[in-house]
Amino acid sequence: MKVLEIKNLVKSYGSLKAVNDVSFDIHKGEIFGLLGPNGAGKTSLISTVMTLEKINSGQIYVCGYDVQKQASITKSLVGFMPQDIIIHGYFSVREVIKFYSGFCGVWPDSERIDYLLKRMDLWEQRNSKVRTLSGGMKRRLLIVKALVHSPKLLLLDEPTAGVDIQLRASLWEFIKELKEETSILFTTHYLEEAEKLCDRVAFIHKGKIRQIGKTNKLISHLTTRKVLIKLKKGLSINKNKHHSGQNEDNYEVFLLPYSLTIVQLLKDLNLDMNEIQDLKVKEGSLEDVFNSVTEGISA
Repeated sequence: MKVLEIKNLVKSYGSLKAVNDVSFDIHKGEIFGLLGPNGAGKTSLISTVMTLEKINSGQIYVCGYDVQKQASITKSLVGFMPQDIIIHGYFSVREVIKFYSGFCGVWPDSERIDYLLKRMDLWEQRNSKVRTLSGGMKRRLLIVKALVHSPKLLLLDEPTAGVDIQLRASLWEFIKELKEETSILFTTHYLEEAEKLCDRVAFIHKGKIRQIGKTNKLISHLTTRKVLIKLKKGLSINKNKHHSGQNEDNYEVFLLPYSLTIVQLLKDLNLDMNEIQDLKVKEGSLEDVFNSVTEGISA
């Protein structure tokens, strides 16, 4: 089932095409990462899904409903955590959540609210004024608001921006749990975060999707494995076509495609394990994919 379907989406601001003919979909129970540099079009795209921005052309469907023609229905199916912290200073945490339930067209569910407050460690602050919360607590509150109506699609725009390491780890764990009840689209500049969480990712740059696919397959197809070999004293290595031409701290550096194993490399080099003093392997990453995708694209 396609929870989100975007077809040939275009969103312009004057002569600038912030989103330029973008198409992709998200399936039930999927975590999908939308990655790219600042100004790539990520927030503009999310804003069109939330009907905060009107599109110039294309179609957006949430659970089969047309976002442009059936906005009230789609809003009830989508939860949204914005990048910026929105302050509701004179209301308590619980009041804000109840108000937001009504905004989403749902009668406040006390059991659901209590569960989310406890899960996000806001239970002790449930009657506190929002203005008294720390920045991290306010970000937790944004997540509770986004989930209070049990949405089918959750949009997270930079959910861990500016939070400490402990809270980031807690949010990662919670996002993984949420796959059981909702599909997730999130943007982030932390590529390590996307690599750990996302089933699929799309790289957007200058408004266009430059690459899209399963996270592990993109890494294996678009990056290389770095193998560093140091031989025992007095021995030398026969460099082959996979040698990078570099030497790092007396390690010879080889760049291997994922189709070639380290055992095959050692055979090609005619090396025996007894001749090796040390061997290190550095796997490719989403950061390497990002560099590969954006390389050569003018800023």
